Amino acid sequence: MNRPGNPPAETTPSAAFAAAGTGVLLLDVREAHEWAAGHAPGATHVPLGVLDPAGLDPAVPVVAICRSGNRSGRATATLVAAGFDVRNMAGGMKAWAGAGLPVIRDDGTPGRVV
Repeated sequence: MNRPGNPPAETTPSAAFAAAGTGVLLLDVREAHEWAAGHAPGATHVPLGVLDPAGLDPAVPVVAICRSGNRSGRATATLVAAGFDVRNMAGGMKAWAGAGLPVIRDDGTPGRVV
């Protein structure tokens, strides 16, 4: 488990994809237009600017996702400070798409990373 003051733990897009559907929350903290263009299947959208740890279940492990890994790193630090088990997805959605993993829109059609 991450501890406050330690460097944020990271995970790879492939490991995050494998963890999806196993009780891990894929938390996409990008802006609404980025989410609408395309996101990871099964992810939950909560923009970084409105992220409130009180709205999440601290018993559920989290993988924080953004476009490149910077905003999700800030989300990871916030959630670690609140006692969550959380990992930052290295490289963000750019790395996810680069690994050939699926990117979808809300209607299930293929999406893209913007």
